[in-house]
Amino acid sequence: MKNTSFAIVLSFLMLFSNANAKAEKPNLVFVFSDQQTFDMLGCYGNKQIITPYLDKLASEGVRFTHSFSNSPICTPFRGMLMSGQQTLYNGTFVNDKPLVPGHGKKFAEVLRDVGYSTAYIGKWHLLGGDRDRPIPKGEMRYGFDEVFESNNCHVDFRAGKCFYWNEDGQKVFFDKWEVYGQTDQALAYLDGRKDAIKPFALFVSWHPPHDWGKFEGEDGLMHYKYDAPDELMAMYKRDSIKMRPGVDNTPDRRRMYHGHMAMTTGVDIAFGQLMEKLKQLKLDKNTIVIFTSDHGDMLEFDNAIYPKQYPHDYSCHIPFIMRWPGKLQAGSTTGLLFSTLDIMPTVLGLMGLEVPKECHGKNLSGAILNQDENAVDYIPIWLYEGKGYRGVITRDYTFSTQKGATEGSLHSVLFDRKNDPYQINNLFSDPKMAPVKEKLWTITQQWMAKYNDQFWEQDDFMKAATNEQWNNPSYIRPVDVLK
Repeated sequence: MKNTSFAIVLSFLMLFSNANAKAEKPNLVFVFSDQQTFDMLGCYGNKQIITPYLDKLASEGVRFTHSFSNSPICTPFRGMLMSGQQTLYNGTFVNDKPLVPGHGKKFAEVLRDVGYSTAYIGKWHLLGGDRDRPIPKGEMRYGFDEVFESNNCHVDFRAGKCFYWNEDGQKVFFDKWEVYGQTDQALAYLDGRKDAIKPFALFVSWHPPHDWGKFEGEDGLMHYKYDAPDELMAMYKRDSIKMRPGVDNTPDRRRMYHGHMAMTTGVDIAFGQLMEKLKQLKLDKNTIVIFTSDHGDMLEFDNAIYPKQYPHDYSCHIPFIMRWPGKLQAGSTTGLLFSTLDIMPTVLGLMGLEVPKECHGKNLSGAILNQDENAVDYIPIWLYEGKGYRGVITRDYTFSTQKGATEGSLHSVLFDRKNDPYQINNLFSDPKMAPVKEKLWTITQQWMAKYNDQFWEQDDFMKAATNEQWNNPSYIRPVDVLK
């Protein structure tokens, strides 16, 4: 009788324990830097950059080798991240255009509505219009309701110059480098969560290693500035810095690389602090941790004028690392073709949450868990800013074309990804590659038709509505204006 009673009690306890385990929702810490290409991490093969904490993340999780920003600019990336929608549909077709509320739940709205505490810290760049203003409470925060500490968009990262807007609409200046100040805010959130029982989703957006001005070089030309705090710059010897393959090693470029890598190391140090805090609070086992970047930086590869906006890997191939102990194989890699559009639906899928039907991206959680690297055939890429481009990335090729197939432009390219991994030889005008180019153009036209993209350029958008209408957050989406 005693044994029978004990067995009944034990069975009840096991059922109760299993029910709790099933009910326990994973936390989410989503961290992203700004303008950091995949090759600017040690775990992606860079032997001279110092990124031990992010390298450790890769050793404990899954590192994506084929992760791309569909439209490699700040606002379009952020709009896709938060909505899972193509930029014609969410409003963020170029920089400084607002993410349109409604038209399906946004990332944090989904999380909030199933009981998550939601927090956002760092660069936002989704309000549109004037950058020098706080993000108002309500729908323009898209579900980040518990903590919202952002400077919207500001590019001076120096102590005493960098700041955030408090809930009274006032600027509060950091007394340290921006990344470190924002990290303090993230650590404070983790320490002081109002309801420690609730699962949480914390998004941390660091602006470095983005450029923050220009300098006149020894060659008499203007170059983008990436200078970092002295203690970070001291970790590298400028004269020994190596360039990417195909880039001339000049003093001005060494200065650019020096600052860029130093800021990247600062980002790594801050990331290590976040991971240590999760461990201290015993949150690390049931927290999905993701690190990525909104786009890359050309760093004058192929004499590019701008840091991003190009179809090249150095512009749109981004790091993506995901850690979830017990769920994702530690130290693994995946060659799955993965893009910005897929982040929201895939992460929600991994968390066991319903993906809004308005998402255009794919829920690739099954492919990740089952280690299926062939679930995606191609990634669409586009640029609407200025004279843009349309194209696709496959495992074998990168293809893009400007309107009218303009030759000699960095926006019209055909790269052999396997035989030319550094993308030094543009095959766009090679007659032998005409069949390949035609096939990739056909695929491009197919995704354009899916989104009703008529190869519009920025001027087409701006002519379709007044500036006042475009900058009104409640205004309809670009695709609705251009029908």
